[in-house]
Amino acid sequence: MINLAKELENVQTIGIGGHLRPDGDCFGSTMGLYLYIKKNFPDKEVHIFNEPAEEIFFCIKDIEMIEDPDKFTGSLDCFFALDCGKDRLGNSEKVFDRAAKKINIDHHISNSGTGDVNYIVPDASSASELVVDILDADKMDKDIALALYIGIIHDTGVLRYSNTSPKTLRIVADLISYGFDFPKLIDETFFEKTYLQTQIMGRALTESFLMMDGKVSVCQVDRKTMEFYEAKPSDLDGIVNQLRLISGVEVGIFMYQLPSRAYKVSLRSKSVIDVAKVCEIFGGGGHKRAAGCIVNERFYDVVNNLTAEIEKQFKALGQ
Repeated sequence: MINLAKELENVQTIGIGGHLRPDGDCFGSTMGLYLYIKKNFPDKEVHIFNEPAEEIFFCIKDIEMIEDPDKFTGSLDCFFALDCGKDRLGNSEKVFDRAAKKINIDHHISNSGTGDVNYIVPDASSASELVVDILDADKMDKDIALALYIGIIHDTGVLRYSNTSPKTLRIVADLISYGFDFPKLIDETFFEKTYLQTQIMGRALTESFLMMDGKVSVCQVDRKTMEFYEAKPSDLDGIVNQLRLISGVEVGIFMYQLPSRAYKVSLRSKSVIDVAKVCEIFGGGGHKRAAGCIVNERFYDVVNNLTAEIEKQFKALGQ
């Protein structure tokens, strides 16, 4: 556990950053910590670095304060890397490296800790849950609680995934006691889709196929389709989870093609396959039930290589 007040002693300038292609937990954890420090340590200078937020996250207070790390030339007394190790900070990595003190808070099993101070808990539901751990509950407010709540519901699939623990539920109960409209937040930041998102999801699912006696479902969105729909990576959110929900499927594999023609791969499993172990073989990582990697091969070669590793786990389990 990190004693936040102690770590901030003799610290005047602070940076906070999250991973490339930020998701709800990345925005929730970084903004929750940012708002807490701004509220309770008003004499300190705090910078928040991330990629620009999608409109669905504009409900988080001060999210417009996110800075472009490429435009920041100074050095900081302390930098918090949240929801990732330094290798996934993107352009913020150079700011992290210049900081006098580096603190890493993460829940990814593939992260062994890349800070001077590390708080890595793979069993935690989210980085936002770990941020709650280091805050003084008496010094939080509605805005801080809202940001952290968004982070937790996004990484737990609104408390449906196996990373949801009794502790997670107790934290969520405490957070909603601050009085924000949590059903509206769930709808607007998690479930609602734009018409474009619905179109591209429908097309991807229509072209999906089953493998390994129906235990694995697969689909892709290639570069041509991305360009036709003028789609961004965020427009593909939720597709892999729909694959996982197909009856009889244990693992959903979704991939989309990057401008480099490599594939960004996402894997989700229901109950027995450790997809983090699969993705680590290809240079990625994540959690047992949710992981990803980038693979520079042809689509069917990627599929064959991934399913070969999944099959090894099924055989080890006698399935």
